[in-house]
Amino acid sequence: MQRPDFDSIKSFEEFSRYYWYREELIKICKVHGLKSDGSKIELNNVIRSYFAGEKITPVKKRSVKPRKAVKELTCDTGLIECGFTFGNRFRDFFKEQTGDQNFKFNVDMVATAKAVKESGDESFTLGDLLDIYYGRKKYATYDKSALQWNRFVKDFCADEATAVYGERLKAAAALWKFVRESDMPKEYSHELFEKYKDTIELQ
Repeated sequence: MQRPDFDSIKSFEEFSRYYWYREELIKICKVHGLKSDGSKIELNNVIRSYFAGEKITPVKKRSVKPRKAVKELTCDTGLIECGFTFGNRFRDFFKEQTGDQNFKFNVDMVATAKAVKESGDESFTLGDLLDIYYGRKKYATYDKSALQWNRFVKDFCADEATAVYGERLKAAAALWKFVRESDMPKEYSHELFEKYKDTIELQ
């Protein structure tokens, strides 16, 4: 089944059968006067509420007064207060806290920091972010659905049968376009390739 226009979809369940890029979700939300910023998960939740009869509208962002630089970082330091970034200063802080010299920010920390800044949550601290790292707290989670395309391409290229294409990425993109606009699972399989290989047209 081909993906219908958004305005002809009657329920969130029907909407969820199809793949939507973040840019498409943003456009849908803007057209319908809904909150249009945030991750794919957040935008999907806005659209879920829309189908449930609740309209989540854009929030006017508060102006943040410039703050004095925070010299010493502690677990009680506010994430907004210290102007948190993913730079070396904060990486070194978390290296010290975790004892891991190869420390890397994980995807849930990235999603959380973004959500905290967008909401203006001044109560959220570096200690809270450390709890996110250890999995002791949840605040915002990384939208793993964004990885569907990457997984699809990887699996497509790993299938020896697709070696018939000189430009595998283009072939994968052509098949993906067909899959994402349908209500089929957004996963690659050899059976999928065999079924639709004759429909793959390279530009």
